[in-house]
Amino acid sequence: MNKQTGGDGTVGKALDVLDKVAEKARPVRFHELLAESSHPKATLYRLLQTLVRQGMLSYSDEQQTYSLGLRLMHLAHAAWQQSSLAPIARPFIDHLAQAVGETVHLAQLDNGQVLYVDKRKAASPIEMFSQAGKIGPGYCTGVGKAIMAFLDEPQLSQVIQKQSFYHYTPNTLTTSERLRSELMSIRSDGVSFDREEHEPGIICIAAPILSLSERPLGALSVTTSTQRKSVEDLERFRPDLLETAAKISAAAEDWQFPG
Repeated sequence: MNKQTGGDGTVGKALDVLDKVAEKARPVRFHELLAESSHPKATLYRLLQTLVRQGMLSYSDEQQTYSLGLRLMHLAHAAWQQSSLAPIARPFIDHLAQAVGETVHLAQLDNGQVLYVDKRKAASPIEMFSQAGKIGPGYCTGVGKAIMAFLDEPQLSQVIQKQSFYHYTPNTLTTSERLRSELMSIRSDGVSFDREEHEPGIICIAAPILSLSERPLGALSVTTSTQRKSVEDLERFRPDLLETAAKISAAAEDWQFPG
């Protein structure tokens, strides 16, 4: 979730609490939230009660724990349908996954990070970080770099400032200068690669999904492991990948600009 709570009053504070509960990935007790909260005890309790009443959190009397509420599932599904490329792209990425026999990811940029909005697994899937709904770094993923390469300069500068440049693997780009250099090459070449930059053993080729004005709407990748393919082998997926990205781009025009 985006951390944009500063100066947003009660709504911002409530979203901050939701973030804290979500980060735990398990039911959490009040004292755990209080230990990490910047809010006074009474304020935190009031926010939690409001979120429970609104169905955004659920509370277990037996366990005395808070967890994410079912209302969030309804909202997430609505967001998936209204604000993501996933419903439009699904038939195209299904076809691509079958054609290449590898895992296909669909992603969009969210507050400088990569939000995976769909994932279609190959017949023999491999374990990896990315799942639909997960957020990953922009600077060291194929989809992230593919999107960033086609941002205009003001947007790109803002997005680069939000990157952590954490050193995930020996291949991770850890400076804005190195990232910018690669983004220039990606813009010229039309595709990006993840050369084990986020996870050891995981590689991909990715392409941006662009509007008619070449504004990046998202990105598409074909992902595999170094146990099965080399980075050079990924080139064989380029034609199918670019064709699929173009089809999604055409289908997305009505979604972006309804008549």
